[in-house]
Amino acid sequence: MSADGPVLVVDDDPKIVQLVRAYLEREGFAVVTAGDGRAALAAIRELTPRLIVLDLMLPEIDGMTVARRVREDSDTPILMLSARSAVADRIQGISEGADDYLSKPFSPAELVVRVKAILRRARPARSRGPLRLGDLEIDRERHEVRRAGEALSLTAAELRLLIALVEAQGRVLTRDALLDALYGNDTTETVDRTVDVYIGRLRDKLGDRSGRPRYVATVRGTGYRAVTGS
Repeated sequence: MSADGPVLVVDDDPKIVQLVRAYLEREGFAVVTAGDGRAALAAIRELTPRLIVLDLMLPEIDGMTVARRVREDSDTPILMLSARSAVADRIQGISEGADDYLSKPFSPAELVVRVKAILRRARPARSRGPLRLGDLEIDRERHEVRRAGEALSLTAAELRLLIALVEAQGRVLTRDALLDALYGNDTTETVDRTVDVYIGRLRDKLGDRSGRPRYVATVRGTGYRAVTGS
């Protein structure tokens, strides 16, 4: 992810695109736009955006498919937009790699706040040494995780969860504590199971199993903890 790249706004409604672009450019962001999923993927390949504002109901290729393809090889933050506000839709968006989800109709001012919050959370920490958990090495400054020397591709949200668990040194973190690690004090709508979805994605990338965990253990009725001493 390029810290200097543009924000890519993807929506097939020209009025929404124009409005979002105006608000983001007013805050100093460079903005590029796309009106369908195919054009969005082409722009992502060519421009390496710093963040993607992505509508779900797109012609050519739908937004969920775009997010899935982005997540195959990139941790670029994604803010999903959708007229669907059901919990199941929000959970699916998170499962496909969204860092946040905003329901339509929305306030463009709130969208700008969320964009800034996502980028702030995605900013790597500075002047802190690597963390270790078993054969995992977490470089917070470079936003890199290696397992037995092999690089893993984690999103910013997944990395924040992993860091919070490892820094807790085996203590149990409740779902509320992990939500704080994800969103901090930013005003963000959350839904039940948000943490569970992110933990599931993190485990998949770590090659972990909930039944015999090497890195992240479930504490039923409470939350999660890092498996220390592995």
